[in-house]
Amino acid sequence: MEVEGGDRKSLPERKQASYRSFDDHFVIRNEKYKGQQYSQIYFMRLHNMRSLMYSLVPKWKPNVPVCTVLGLEEGKECVIVGTIYKHMKLKPSILDEYSKERSVIPLVKPHNFVHPDDHLILEDESGRVKLAGSMLAPSGFVTGIVMALHGKETSDGAFFVQDVLVADLPPQVQRPLSSEDKYVVFISGLTVGGSSFNPLQFQLLVDHISGHLGMTRCALCLLPPLNMATTFTLDRRTEQHMASRIVRVVIAGNSVEVPRGVLTGQVVAPKEQSRVFEPIKELDMSLTQLRDSVLCSLQHQYCGYHAGANDPANFSLPQQPLNRCLFPGASLYNTFTSCTNPHIFELDGTSSKHTSGQNIDDLDKYSDAKDRLEFLERTLRWRHLAPTAPNTLGCYPFTDRDPFLIESCPHVYFCGNQDKYETQVIEGSEGQLVRLICIPRFCETGTAIVLNIRTLGCHTLCLSTNFDL
Repeated sequence: MEVEGGDRKSLPERKQASYRSFDDHFVIRNEKYKGQQYSQIYFMRLHNMRSLMYSLVPKWKPNVPVCTVLGLEEGKECVIVGTIYKHMKLKPSILDEYSKERSVIPLVKPHNFVHPDDHLILEDESGRVKLAGSMLAPSGFVTGIVMALHGKETSDGAFFVQDVLVADLPPQVQRPLSSEDKYVVFISGLTVGGSSFNPLQFQLLVDHISGHLGMTRCALCLLPPLNMATTFTLDRRTEQHMASRIVRVVIAGNSVEVPRGVLTGQVVAPKEQSRVFEPIKELDMSLTQLRDSVLCSLQHQYCGYHAGANDPANFSLPQQPLNRCLFPGASLYNTFTSCTNPHIFELDGTSSKHTSGQNIDDLDKYSDAKDRLEFLERTLRWRHLAPTAPNTLGCYPFTDRDPFLIESCPHVYFCGNQDKYETQVIEGSEGQLVRLICIPRFCETGTAIVLNIRTLGCHTLCLSTNFDL
C-alpha cells in the first residue's frame, strides 16, 4: 500500500489478548418454566448468602449469639441474618395503574419512589420483623439484600438495630503483570434508527478503531478521569499505532431503536417490516466494517455485543445472546461475539463484569445515592448484581440458583446507558481494587470509553461532527 512520500511501509499489526467468557453462568438452557413463582430464587439467595454471613459473624461479633427471627427474645442482644424487604409508600402497583386509567385527573408518575415514611423489614424462613433505629436509613437500601444485623427486640415487637454487616467485596484473583499497553473500547446507547442517532458520528468511531481516519493530522479530545481536558495532535501513523492496541470492542446495549408506532402487538404489514429491520441492518453494516478492516489487521479485532432494555431481546434478566442471524455480515467472522446481559469476561487475566444498566437504573428508582457510581459500589459490597430482581426488576424465575450472586471480585465493573461518564477506584477490606465506570449514551454524548488493561486507567474518546471548534 502506497503511503505519503511514496514509501511502502508495513502497517501496524493489531495486538491480541487472550479472551475468556463466563456467560454460561447466565445462559438459560435446560430451564423449563412450569408456572413456578419467585420464592425459590429468594430462597437460594438467602441460603447461599447466609452461609457466607455466618462465616463472617464470629469475627464481627464474637460473643453475640446468632438466632432466627422466630427465636428473638425481648431485650436480648443477638445477630440475625435475613433478606431485607422495603415497604414503600410510593411503590407502583398494578391496582394503582388500573385506577389511574379511570381517574379524571391523571396522577404524576415520580422518577424516584423514595418516601420519608418508608421502613425496612427483615425476613427469613421462620418469620419477619420490622427494623427500628437510626443505623439503617431506608433510603439507602432496597428489597432483596441479604445482611446480618446486631441488635435486640423491643417491647413493641420491632428489632432495634445497633450494627450492620454486609458481605463486602468478594475475593479477587491477582492480575498478571504486563509491560504492554492494550486497550478495550466500551460503547453503549447507539440507538441506531432513533431520532438522536448520528450516522457520521458513529462512522468516525468505526474509522478511529479500524485506523481508517483519512486526515493527515487528527485531533483527539481525551478526557482523563480528573476531568482535565487535554488535546493531542497525532500524525496519522502514530494514531494507527494507538488504534492497533485496541484488542476488544464491547457494545453494551440499546444499540438499535425500532419505531414504536410499528410494533403495536398486531401483525406487521409487509410494507412496514422494512422499518423494523432497517436499524438492525445498519448496525450490522457498521459491525462488519470493524471486522473487515485492512489498515490495522482488524481480522484480529474482537467485538462483544449484548442486548439492552430497548434491543430486540427478551425483557427479563439475564438477557440471552441475540441470534446471529440478526447480523448476517458481522456473524461471518469468528471474532464477533453475541453475549448475555449481564456479561462477564476476562482479557489477559483482567476480569470485567458489566450490565447494560437496567440494574443501576432500577436502584435509582427505589433508593437514593450521591451518584451512579455509589450504586455500582453497593451492588459489589452486597455481592449481588441485581438485588431488586425479581421484586421490581424482571428476571427469569430460577428454581435451583441465583445467577446474579457475585462470587469473585472483578477488576473492572461498569454499566452502560448512563447520563454521563463517571469513574473511580474502590478498595475492599482485603486489598481488592476495582475500577468502576459509568458508560454514557453514545447517541447523546458522542463519547466512548477507552480502558488500558495494563494500568486500569481509562479516558473518554470524544467524537463530534460539529466543525465550529
